Amino acid sequence: MSCSPDGGESWNRIRNPIPSECNVRALTVYPNEPHRLIAGTDVGIYRSDDNGATWQDLEAPVGDLQVWSVTVDPEDSNVIFAGTRPDAFRSRDGGKTWDQLALGVTLPCPVGIPRTTNMIVDPRDHRTVWAGIEVDGIYKSLDGGDNWIHLPDLGPDPFHGDIHGMTLRMSREGTSVHATTPFGISTSTDEGESWELHEFPKFHEADMRSYCRGMAIKPDNPQIMFVGNGDSIPGVTGVIQRTTDGGATWQPADLPVEPNSVVYWFGVHPDVQDVVVGASLYGYVYVSEDGGNSWQKLQKEFGEIRSVALTPN
Repeated sequence: MSCSPDGGESWNRIRNPIPSECNVRALTVYPNEPHRLIAGTDVGIYRSDDNGATWQDLEAPVGDLQVWSVTVDPEDSNVIFAGTRPDAFRSRDGGKTWDQLALGVTLPCPVGIPRTTNMIVDPRDHRTVWAGIEVDGIYKSLDGGDNWIHLPDLGPDPFHGDIHGMTLRMSREGTSVHATTPFGISTSTDEGESWELHEFPKFHEADMRSYCRGMAIKPDNPQIMFVGNGDSIPGVTGVIQRTTDGGATWQPADLPVEPNSVVYWFGVHPDVQDVVVGASLYGYVYVSEDGGNSWQKLQKEFGEIRSVALTPN
């Protein structure tokens, strides 16, 4: 893992205590503590209290389950959820102790063991927790994670339930749930009971579909959303799809350099509302400082990027 203290001009490699050879698949910033982060890895869960400069091992008993997602309760920052392979863990005391949660995911799935790629604590009611599974659709808990409901399928193909990114969009019109899959972005306006799919254009005539991964909502304007798109996984090209009307229409961002793989993940933060960071799976980092109207590619390139997080200085 690497950290830049100056907007991407220079980078510091984190080597201790996070092993340099492990995969970091999940990063999240505390909702009410903008300089505190959680990292989920193949070997455990780590926390930084200083914008990523130093880290401590929370000693979560995840073993070899791999951490694919992490989130912090916006109402009680002592409550942390970590999505693993399969199911999830929860801490109620800031990471000192952990409970393993049984979501009830289907075993095996088309890719073997399902991965909990997204977990969201609902800001409307923190007892409601959402989980997106790769590959088993979306689950929801109404009691803080003790019990889980498997929501209706997003489509007829098993890979409609191959959940990659997930967000809750709250606007004057109400709340909508969005999930990305290999087919596109699916939207529910009835708390996940039914879904409408939007497919993006294929990159090549021979492509089976237009693959989607991470997504993000501009913190101060829910009409603006971003979806990471590509020809496949990992793919050889990609694009950042952007909507300014809540998902009614989408346009590809004008990037200065064509991505070398699918655009995999995004970072946004309410304290720097116009800054958006997007990353391709194979290491290109793009930054917009005007809410996605224009983009620059950072000079630094990485071998592989699975997650990015943005914090204010």
